[in-house]
Amino acid sequence: MFIRNTISRRKFVKSTLALTATLPIAAPLPSLRPSRPAHTGEGVSLHWLRGEAPTVPRGITWGVPWPKGELDNVDKLTFATAENKPVPAQHWVTARWSDGSVKWSAHAASVSASEASRYVLLRASGTSSAQADGQIVVTQHDEEISVDTGGLQYVFPKAGNVLVKSISNGKRVLAADGHLVLQWQNTPEPINGEPLESDSLESEIHEMLVEHVGPMRAVIKATGIHRSQATGRELLPFTLRFYCYLHTPSLRLVHTLVYDADEYKDFISGIGLRFAVPMVDELHNRHVRFCSADGGVFAEAVRGLTGLRRDPGRAVRKAQVAGQATPPVAEFNPVVANGLQYIPAFGDYTLCQNTPDGFEIRKRTGAGHGWIASAYGDRSVGVGYIGGASGGLAFGIRNFWQSFPAQVDIRHAHTEAAALTLWLWSPSAPAMDLRFYHDGMGQDTYAEQLGGLDITYEDYEPEFGTPQGIARTSEVELWAMEQTPRNNELADIAEQIQDPSILVCEPAYYERCGVFGKAFSAAPATNEREKMIEKQLDFYVDYYKRQIAQHRWYGFWNYGDVMHTYDGDRHMWRYDVGGYAWDNSELSTDLWLWYYFLRSGRHDVFRMAEAMTRHTGEVDVHHIGRFAPLGSRHNVLHWGCSAKQLRISTVINRRFFYYLTADERVGDLMREQIDGAEALKRVVPGRKVGQVAATDENKVSVSFGTDWGSLAAAWFTEWERTADERMKNRLIGSMESIGRQPRGFFTGTADMQLESGVFDRVKHNAISVSHLSAAFGLAEICAELIDAFDVPEFTEAWLQYCIAYNAGSEWQEQHLGRALGKLNLEQGHSRLTAYAGWFLKNRTLQQRAWDEFYAGGSGLKMGVPEMATIAPPEVLSKRDEAPAVSTNAVAQWSLAAMQCMAYAGEAR
Repeated sequence: MFIRNTISRRKFVKSTLALTATLPIAAPLPSLRPSRPAHTGEGVSLHWLRGEAPTVPRGITWGVPWPKGELDNVDKLTFATAENKPVPAQHWVTARWSDGSVKWSAHAASVSASEASRYVLLRASGTSSAQADGQIVVTQHDEEISVDTGGLQYVFPKAGNVLVKSISNGKRVLAADGHLVLQWQNTPEPINGEPLESDSLESEIHEMLVEHVGPMRAVIKATGIHRSQATGRELLPFTLRFYCYLHTPSLRLVHTLVYDADEYKDFISGIGLRFAVPMVDELHNRHVRFCSADGGVFAEAVRGLTGLRRDPGRAVRKAQVAGQATPPVAEFNPVVANGLQYIPAFGDYTLCQNTPDGFEIRKRTGAGHGWIASAYGDRSVGVGYIGGASGGLAFGIRNFWQSFPAQVDIRHAHTEAAALTLWLWSPSAPAMDLRFYHDGMGQDTYAEQLGGLDITYEDYEPEFGTPQGIARTSEVELWAMEQTPRNNELADIAEQIQDPSILVCEPAYYERCGVFGKAFSAAPATNEREKMIEKQLDFYVDYYKRQIAQHRWYGFWNYGDVMHTYDGDRHMWRYDVGGYAWDNSELSTDLWLWYYFLRSGRHDVFRMAEAMTRHTGEVDVHHIGRFAPLGSRHNVLHWGCSAKQLRISTVINRRFFYYLTADERVGDLMREQIDGAEALKRVVPGRKVGQVAATDENKVSVSFGTDWGSLAAAWFTEWERTADERMKNRLIGSMESIGRQPRGFFTGTADMQLESGVFDRVKHNAISVSHLSAAFGLAEICAELIDAFDVPEFTEAWLQYCIAYNAGSEWQEQHLGRALGKLNLEQGHSRLTAYAGWFLKNRTLQQRAWDEFYAGGSGLKMGVPEMATIAPPEVLSKRDEAPAVSTNAVAQWSLAAMQCMAYAGEAR
């Protein structure tokens, strides 16, 4: 849409203020809602996300925000229990405000079981910092890195295929020769008459380095690739981080692989991490354990002594069942003692979860012999133990059943060393098949592709629907055990692996700090309108929790995402209909969940948002190759859409998890986006609808909405993390040059200099406006930029956009020369009006924002949606259904509701 300008922007803002000041309102509105107390005294109150302390020793890392100007550095911080008992911790800065003060800090500590339910972070207090009993020692050698945590010792080679040479506890080696394994085959399944070729690859280290080290926490980072010794084939680059904490019996591993294979020729049939676990106990004192999701434990000995025809003795049976060392064989019933050689020793075990609703445990005595079905269940957490009464290794894959197909193999437990393989992709499942799901159906031209988009909402283009460059991050933990864990102890460990403890602040404190653009309020509802809004916000989160469970939105490549649109005729989401299937962050689902967590503090919402961050930052983004670092728009396949755009890979969706957890992998993802504009030279976002690439090789055509908003989020985050002047200069340059455009943000698109970020001033005076421009984090990042930098022309341009978008045709004609025409997402844009009212302290704009929100234009009406329960035989399985709910509308309604409450005062 193009409209001629008839009034200067500065005059526009001034006249707007004069006009809105004369409009009647029902009653005065406060600029902000009252909040609960933010913190106590000089301390920041902290509590466990789950509401209870861990029941096992735990290494933790968490993030804390600070109000602007309140904290210069972290060197005088003290971590203590709520009773002011100091606890050893380390502190570092992860972001700073524009004045140089600390914006976000990260903290690490080792906490003992059930140490405290609440803590406090003290600054400039009389309480002295606690001194730890020792500290982590990291030693660099020519060929390896060694880490001593005071209880465990790790050795990490710098070259070769072995990533973890050994894990020791000062007495013995508990695990050794840790390396990655990958299985390849040339077809997804056997084809009659064609040979099935296969190959085995192992990790090959490119670099092993110390990424982070402090007295409480060390992070060792390995990068490399999987390589076949037989064929030389190389596939799937990997990054593996090892997290070591002082005096903590566990090692956390964060594993990332990047898909660089040919999806039509390379089919991955197994991805795993393998260790050798020395076995020193007698066969009847060796134990295997596996945990189910409901807290149950499968517990057996390699050589069982119960259920025999001859009783070895009650004390013997009791000890073995408990996992304790049995009395000496000389104290057994002599008949059993003399016949031990006739009791089979089961050396091989497999736990396999190939669907989200079913697992199997099977065992055998060894290769060449048949398997025995041992147990079945619905869901396993992938946690277990292999070792003996004198100690061994507990292990677990996080989100095991949610990320199916997954598997755990124990082999040779009856020999001197068992082989433990933690399969992130089960070799018992069908091979990974990432081929595109249709043949293109003749969509060879843009016109045909736009025709297809009109029918199925799928933006197809040949050779664009490739998984080349997508990634997946998984988490694994290893626990050193000095004896076979009791069932309840292993269940506690399983709970920590699946739902690791983390400290968080009170919602009111997050609000007080002013982080993330002050775009949320933690204040309690003060009237019936607000109670209705809160109830509806709760409903949407709870509804999507049920949809995830009922429709089984799980799987290695799917877990964390939600679907886009519902099909009321089939009573299911449109999983197979073009652009209506997986959501891929469309219209800011990530932001919805994270802002809702900050204002509610809900544990379940944090975990939903975390899973979404892991997924959308990895699977929905190309990290290498032609499309890197762009993301893919919503599609039947996460990578299937030809709209490769920065609006999906945007850093704005990742920052929350990074600052709350200091997660290094998410830090990598954000840094990938810094020079994302380079990719727009290769893939012009609006190429099918007339956007033209810049002719200067040092420039690129960038829209001021989804493109620049994403770039600005990347630059701003890098600047506040590192104080990189190059990033600041890009931000200032782009902000000033947007502000100098004839139409400001309504100019729409211009050529941008890649290095400086400065936009060329366009030579026309037309207006271009899209309802999507502010729907992918632009509003949220602009609020942060205006708070950080004094760029008047940019602020004026943004306020102009915020005020004008929903102003109405008569108002737009008076102030812009012509109406903007029929726009979309009016309800979602009410938050822009609210921001303008808050910034300008204009009560009329604040009231207008609420009016726009309640009107529900292109959004949702007030009130909890009607919901029905659909049951078999009408559908396959029982499910809740609210046909009026769509993910786009929910995300935008929720963001508008939260920001109107933050910016527009009490709901009226």
